[in-house]
Amino acid sequence: MGKLQPLHRYLAAFAVTAALALPAATAAQDQVVHKGHAIAMHGEPKYGPDVPYFDYVNPNAPKGGTLTLSADGTFDTFNPFNAKGTAGAGAGISVETLLTHGDDEAFTKYGLLAETMEWPEDRSWIIFHLNPKARWHDGEPVTAEDVIFSFNILVEKGHPQYRFYYQSVTGVEKLDERSVKFTFQTGENRELPLIMGELPVLPKHYWENRDFTATTLEPPLGSGPYRIKSFEPGRFVEVERVKDYWGENIPVRVGTDNYDTIRYEYFLDRTIIRQALKAGQIDYFQENSAKEWATQYNIPAVDAGVLHKQRILDKSSGGMQAFYMNLRRDLFKDPQVRRALAYAFDFQWTNKTVYYGQYEQPASFFAPTELASTGLPQGEELEILERYRGRIPDEVFTTPYQPPATDGSGWPRDNLLKALDILEQAGWVVRDMKLVNAETGQRFSFEFLYQDQAQERVLLPFFFNLRRLGIEVRPRLADTSQYINRVRARDFDMMIIPTAQSLSPGNEQREYWGSAAADQPSSRNYAGIKNPVIDELIELVISAPTRESLIQRTRALDRVLLWGHYVIPQLMAPFDRILYWDKFGRPERVPLQGPDVLRWWIDPEKAATLTARRRSAGAAQEGS
Repeated sequence: MGKLQPLHRYLAAFAVTAALALPAATAAQDQVVHKGHAIAMHGEPKYGPDVPYFDYVNPNAPKGGTLTLSADGTFDTFNPFNAKGTAGAGAGISVETLLTHGDDEAFTKYGLLAETMEWPEDRSWIIFHLNPKARWHDGEPVTAEDVIFSFNILVEKGHPQYRFYYQSVTGVEKLDERSVKFTFQTGENRELPLIMGELPVLPKHYWENRDFTATTLEPPLGSGPYRIKSFEPGRFVEVERVKDYWGENIPVRVGTDNYDTIRYEYFLDRTIIRQALKAGQIDYFQENSAKEWATQYNIPAVDAGVLHKQRILDKSSGGMQAFYMNLRRDLFKDPQVRRALAYAFDFQWTNKTVYYGQYEQPASFFAPTELASTGLPQGEELEILERYRGRIPDEVFTTPYQPPATDGSGWPRDNLLKALDILEQAGWVVRDMKLVNAETGQRFSFEFLYQDQAQERVLLPFFFNLRRLGIEVRPRLADTSQYINRVRARDFDMMIIPTAQSLSPGNEQREYWGSAAADQPSSRNYAGIKNPVIDELIELVISAPTRESLIQRTRALDRVLLWGHYVIPQLMAPFDRILYWDKFGRPERVPLQGPDVLRWWIDPEKAATLTARRRSAGAAQEGS
């Protein structure tokens, strides 16, 4: 999956030698310089330079028709690259990157705007050679100047994540009209060339006279297969396929982008979206609610196989959804206080009663992948952790991490008694049914920020248990804009955050857990973690020389994060729940990264049959 922007899917790369039908590797500064169309994080790419398309697409998929998707809330900008406003659906659809991801590989990048690249054995720099066919939608060529401008404006004026992501870049230079060289800090960071391949490339001649830091409803100029055609804030965004798209026949685009039009319909919330799906107003929907999945789709269209309901195993990533505590608040600075609060969340009862038994409670930030720490540390993982003995919790070495568990009865008495015992040791006592600081008398009180009223089914029982401990919890339901602004400003005490992890963790871990990101507005270090050991473990993950070493180093990081009690693990769902009307053709293979509706296509025969059935059903209703 793309590690920087969730909306973008990228393809990956490999080191080539003279054994392939490409220029031979050359020596430079006593190093082998690799030249090729792709680059892999570890090992070699799956697809060679002569492969015409990926295995998980249909190269003969017909083009045409309209795909209708949903969005909730509203939007006020088409610039998704700064930290202002709420970006509209499809806001980044016309923007392309230098490289793109191979979806049946952990982390490999293939040429998109860049046709080929060069890099040395130590990966201390990379040169991208742009495809001479690459064009902006106004016909102007994509140039090295555009790449350099994009890097500079994103770092200087873009979302803070870009400053973290590209902080190891020490130089960027134009070699010729279509060649750009990025140079990196010395050290072992094999991921940097691939990260630079994720750079969104923006047109200099369009943006240089516009305010990049502002919100805008002017659809920006791009180079991709789609562009925004029409829109109305709060109602819809419609994008159209670019008929003369420059990259239609390059291998990474063959079999994709098959719809003439993609329309995003806006609705107030997901409850209304579900009704719109069942009414046939949208074509495809990914369900995120266990309750709705279990109860809302027992309808004739599903029984008849006209509306498909599928649960697909997700092997592409790990991660967890959790209650994040804001360590910038004095209340949550003590790890024992954070540990105690976890005993108030009754996952077993919640899963049985609210989630219909569909979820698991994660015991890792990287579950359920091979990157997750399990049991006790061994081998390289143990060797790494031994360096920090005395600076990390002793439990790291003695106790496999597991979140508190209950019997699922709904009365977690033993857990609440355990929580009170831990809180008392941390200096909190119950007086007059209120938990207060033993020295100051300060009430233990905090606000829980959330944006989806449906989450109250989970939150209210959690709040009830906290109140049993004498804790005052103040629920705060915010609308989308308020929620986004408060999260960006770190104006919260506790909230629900889903954290996804790729199969190849690296530089993005700095933004998730690194000290430098803790006080940076809009970073993804929501908890505000500042821990020198974690900073060092992150750098070890980034510098892992092999896949096996990456696994061991990631497990060490995972274990220290878990025993820091920065979050209360809530759930994980190792599958995707999708619903779609029977009008699509689909590739035979589902890749490692999961299904992607943008690789599907409208099947004319199925679409005609579906239309006829709907008309027949409508006529029957009118006659009844």
